[in-house]
Formats: sequence, C-alpha cells, structure tokens
Amino acid sequence: MLDETTTPLPSRRHAAPAPADSSGRAPSPRTNVWLTRLLVVGLVLAAVNLRPAITSLGALLEDVRAGLHMSGGVAGVLTSVPALCFAVFGVTAPRLARRFGPATVVCAGMVAITAGLLIRPFTDGTAAFLAASALALMGIAVGNVLMPVIVKRYFPDRVGTMTGLYSMSLSAGTAVAAAATVPMTSALGGSWRLGLGLWAVVAAVAVLPWAALLVRDRKDAASRTTAGPDAGHRPRPEPAPAPAVAAAPRITRSRTAWALGCFFGLQATGAYITMGWMPQIFRDAGVSAGTAGLLLAVTMVMGVPLAFVIPRLATRMRNQGPIVVALGACGLTGYAGLFLAPAAGAWVWAVLLGVSNCAFPLALTMIGMRARTGAGIVKLSAFAQSTGYLISIPGPLLVGVLYESSGGWELPITLMGGLMVPQIILGVVAGRDRVIEDEA
Repeated sequence: MLDETTTPLPSRRHAAPAPADSSGRAPSPRTNVWLTRLLVVGLVLAAVNLRPAITSLGALLEDVRAGLHMSGGVAGVLTSVPALCFAVFGVTAPRLARRFGPATVVCAGMVAITAGLLIRPFTDGTAAFLAASALALMGIAVGNVLMPVIVKRYFPDRVGTMTGLYSMSLSAGTAVAAAATVPMTSALGGSWRLGLGLWAVVAAVAVLPWAALLVRDRKDAASRTTAGPDAGHRPRPEPAPAPAVAAAPRITRSRTAWALGCFFGLQATGAYITMGWMPQIFRDAGVSAGTAGLLLAVTMVMGVPLAFVIPRLATRMRNQGPIVVALGACGLTGYAGLFLAPAAGAWVWAVLLGVSNCAFPLALTMIGMRARTGAGIVKLSAFAQSTGYLISIPGPLLVGVLYESSGGWELPITLMGGLMVPQIILGVVAGRDRVIEDEA
C-alpha cells in the first residue's frame, strides 16, 4: 500500500513506505494500517483547511472593512488576492517538494495557514492584514499543488477514491466556513476578530497528523542508521533514483498540460463568478436576500457528494471527455436559465451550476492521471494550477464592470455562458488518454 516503488517520486527523504525496523524485519500489518489511517486523516484535515481562510473572510468582509477603515478599492483587491497568491506561490511547490519532500512541505503549509489565520484578526492596519492573509494563502497554495502528489504517491491504486475524498472534504470546508462564520461570530459577541480567529484552531488540528508522520519518518531513518550493516557483509548501497525522477518533463512542451491549465483556469473563473455574483443576480431578479443566500448554499453543497463520485468515475474511464461535456452542458443550461427566467427556475439553475462547478475535482483527478511519474505530477500540478489561477483573476472583475456599464445582467450572463464553450473544448483535449512525459 505504502511502497514507494509503486510510483517514482521527486523526493525520497520523507516517503512513508513501510521500512524495516532496526532488526531488519518488515513492519507488522497493524503498523501499515495505522500509517494508512493517519495519512487519510491528514489528507482530509488538510483539504478541509484549503478554503476557510477565503470564505470566512468573505462572510465578514463588511465588518473587516469597517474595523480596519478599509476603502472599497482595497476590499476589491483583497477579493482577488487568493487567486494571485495561488498562482505565484504554487510555482514554488515543486522545488520545495524536491528539496524537503512533499509531506514536509504540506506540514509546513498547514503551519503557515495556522499562523496566518491566527495573526490577521489581531492586526491593526490594512497592510498587516494583507500580509497575514498572504501567509495563510501561501500555505494553501502549496497544499493545492501537492495534494494530487500525495494521493498519487501513497495511494497509487486508489487515485479516484482518494481524490474524491479530499475534494469532498475541500468542498465541505468551503461550505461550512461560508455558512458558519457569521453565526459563530454572533455567538462570540459579534467580534469579527474572534470569528476569523477561530479558524486558526481548525488549521492547527490539521498540523498534528502530518507532524506525526514526519516524526515517525525521522525515527525510522535514525533506526536504520544505528542498525548498520550486518557483520561480515558490505554495506548495501542506496537504490539509484529512477531516471524519470532525475529528468522531469519540460512541461511547456506538452499540449495536454496547456489544455489542462486552461481548463482549470476557466472552471475556476466560473466558480469564482458564481460564488461572487450569483446571489446578486437572484436579488436583482426579485428573490429575497435570505433565499439568494440559500441558493448559493445549494450550489456549493452540490460539490460535496459529487466531488466524491466524479473522480472515482473518471479514473475508470480512459477518456474523461464525456464527463467534461456533461458538466459543461449543465453549466450552459444553468446560465441560459439565469438569462431567461432567473427567479422562476432559481432552484433548478442553482443545482445545475453546482453540478457544473464540479469540474474542479475532475481537473484535480486528471492532473493525477496525465503524468506517469511523481516528478511529472508535481510539475503538472504546479503548472496547471498556477496557470489556471492566473487565468481566473480577471473574470469576476470583468463581470462587475459589465454589470455596472450595462445596467443589467444580460451581458455578464452571456459572457459566463460563452466561457463554457472553450472550457468544454479544452477539457475534452485534456481528458484524452495520454501523459505529459510522452508529449514532452
């Protein structure tokens, strides 16, 4: 299960295969079960913490603006910072993973999230608040990139199941943070600082399983060192690294990598537009504010069960194009409904757009399937997500500009629906049965 040799890896330092103990014996099955459970818990807790830093702030943005005397322009910039940080800091993940090992970097990322979420509620100025937010987002960025790597490394025979599990956990963390932050803040006396700071506790819990894994790895390394070679025998040399690890593919030469990066960017654009503007669309159509919030919650909750089902289905198919087309068709239908009858069919459109947004776990699954080696997955994950998040930055801002300039939602919704067409085309290309090593 945890044998490192199942997939060539970019770093051997912190792998968690089942090593022999100091007597040369393999670990017991109970030890393997314990390690597997610890990895699953760590994966789920890390995924849960990859979005609350963003959605909890969105829920309390007005209070934060008032408390820090933040201008509307700065608040607008703040909403674009996550995608920018994901793109910029995500690029560093491959180098860090090669140097320290992916498990170590994920653990450090959880520590960064904890520190950022703990510091930022108690800052006194906008600059310090942005800096603390950037620290948390840096940890999220490396977690975004390395989650597919962790899955491929430790669960090579269950990529779909484990990708579905952490995608579902990510969706659940996103929805819970959006829905629970305001009630928790009210229960704490209305202090937005305490309401934001509580999420640091959740992030701190996610550090524990990864720290335990690293401690165990170091103990194993120490026991192997002190045991030494058997008397009368020459020391056994370390196995040579696999050639595929030593020479990772040049990612920019792969058409599949570019298609996957653009597909990731367009689905992220649609998700951010939906989360940022859909309630306003419904409210302008005559839907009450409370109902508009519930409609957004329905859209977000759709990602919880489907994020578990879609990756498992995708890994059983050689070509993921049909899933891309099905999700795109839901998105096109949902946007057409918003254009023609936003209030009359509001619940149907919310469900369809929630299904369409499940292109995110599909994209994560394809990252794990479109590379043969560990080094290739690290590079592909960093490239696709960094490229994708850069592409997604102008989308929500452009929708706002079109809404203000046109005075209605016809033009913005047309843009949203129009973006689904290239998303479908690029997703079909990215879903073909090929790997980047063969193209690069």
